[in-house]
Amino acid sequence: QVQLVESGGGSVQPGGSLRLSCQASGYTLRDSCMAWFRQAPGKEREGVAAICSDRTTGYEDSVEGRFTISHDNVKNTLFLQMNDLKPEDTAMYFCAAAPNFPGWLLKKTSYNYWGQGTQVTVSS
Repeated sequence: QVQLVESGGGSVQPGGSLRLSCQASGYTLRDSCMAWFRQAPGKEREGVAAICSDRTTGYEDSVEGRFTISHDNVKNTLFLQMNDLKPEDTAMYFCAAAPNFPGWLLKKTSYNYWGQGTQVTVSS
């Protein structure tokens, strides 16, 4: 049984940083991809960043250069380092895992497994 558990969310001021973590069990990043998605109230869930077992990465345009996705194979943990946070980054952030290499890295339909989410709030 695959379980994904996110942590690291919180409240920060604009320009601040947070590091999200996603501990995976029952799943190994092998010939597959993992990703971070976010969902703000009243909006669709959108892909933020993805990483594959071949180290391919992809980012949504608004976070490119500010967010960095990484994966620790030993700890089996996915990370999202978020710098220069903006109020529009406020959302619930979800970890997701795919069973294989998806055709589209940042589409939610590419991912079968989801965590419960961790809240990120950026406000002055």
